[in-house]
Parts: sequence; C-alpha cells; structure tokens
Amino acid sequence: MKNTRTNLSDSDTRREAIVEAALVAFAKAGFASTPVTAVAAGAGISQAYVFKLFPTKEELFVAAVERCYERIEETLERSAAAAEGRSPDEILDQMGEGYADLIADRTIIMIQVHAQGASDIPAIREVVRRGLARIVRFTKQRSGASDDAVQRFIAFGQLCHLITTTDIYEFDDDWARIVARNIRH
Repeated sequence: MKNTRTNLSDSDTRREAIVEAALVAFAKAGFASTPVTAVAAGAGISQAYVFKLFPTKEELFVAAVERCYERIEETLERSAAAAEGRSPDEILDQMGEGYADLIADRTIIMIQVHAQGASDIPAIREVVRRGLARIVRFTKQRSGASDDAVQRFIAFGQLCHLITTTDIYEFDDDWARIVARNIRH
C-alpha cells in the first residue's frame, strides 16, 4: 500500500520545481515563445507530468507570475524590516534598494515584462492586476507612506524596469542621464 503523504510531498515538490523552472523559462522567452517542454526539461520531469499538475500552458504561466509577485513581496518585507522604526520615505527607499537587488538577475523583471506583454489574455491580465494590487497594498501598509509616495514608488519601479531591460545606463548621452538620474538599477 502506498503512503499518500509521500505522494503528496512528491507532488508538492514537483509542483515547486515546475513553477521555478517556469519562472526561468518564461522570463527568457515569454509566454508565446516558451514551449512547455522547456519548462519540463528545466524541472527535470516529463511534459506529461507538467500537464498533470498544470493542465494548460496559461495556468503554468499564471503560476510563474504569481511566484514572481511572491518573491517581490518577500523582498519588500525583508527590506522594510531592515528599515524598521524609520520614516515612511526611508522605508520606501530601503524597499526600492531591495527590489533593485532582486531584479539584478533579470528573471523577476523579465517575467513581469512578458506578463504585461501577454496581458491581452484575460487570465494573464488578471494575475498582473492581482500582483500589482498585492504589491501596492503591501507597500502602503508596510511603509505607512502616503498614497502619493506609494504611487511614486511604483512609478519609479516601472521606470527602473525600462532602464534595466533596455540597458539605458550604458548610454553616455543627455537623454539617458535624464531618464536614469537618481535610480539604481
């Protein structure tokens, strides 16, 4: 007789491996260009098993985007904790520093870019909206900052995406210095 607890654990472990592999694979090539076989290979399991746990590619992508927002919130929490007792603006600054460190490897930033690019698909648009809502609410609550300050924080985050994904910081030109001024990326 099989131990169902072990099977559940194996299933949970494989689910985690699949989501992690999906995060990396989709960050590299996006939703449309990433075959599920690439995710399966990254997780070290069969494509059939991926489809057993995630019946559609869309569900798999949504799970990867959800994981992205979990990582962002975890990073913001660690950063805010490091600034405990400081002003809301200082907490936001610390959160921004943590986020800049998080997106240094480009996986988290690129999954967001690809999710926004595929937001014509309702389920993907919805996961992006939920993720953004989660981050805005968390940032507001954890920092104690004003609505305007939180909006600026999110806006600078999006500007940081633009600077990072297009390597604007590599240009020694007026326009690039204006765009990247005072932003660590």
